[in-house]
Amino acid sequence: MKKIEAIIKPFKLDEVKEALHEIGLQGITVTEAKGFGRQKGHTELYRGAEYVVDFLPKVKIEIVLPDAMVERAIEAITTAARTGRIGDGKIFVSTVEQAIRIRTGETGADAI
Repeated sequence: MKKIEAIIKPFKLDEVKEALHEIGLQGITVTEAKGFGRQKGHTELYRGAEYVVDFLPKVKIEIVLPDAMVERAIEAITTAARTGRIGDGKIFVSTVEQAIRIRTGETGADAI
């Protein structure tokens, strides 16, 4: 099993959710986040005063899935989240040792 963590622009969430649903993924966890990468934030003008926005709004998506679906999920996220501009986000993939469904006690792939 693998865990995919994707950090994307908030307005792309619905497109990514639909793309994941189309490839057969059932469950995702979404967290609102703030951060920056190479774009290092930006300056904004508010009521005549200029200020720096260091942390930009992002959305973090977490998915645990069988190894066989990882490449399709990465492709779906990448295609749906890409705008072609800086700050589109990142995808991280890590190994999951164990998963347990609390309600039934199922473990491993049966729990996801």
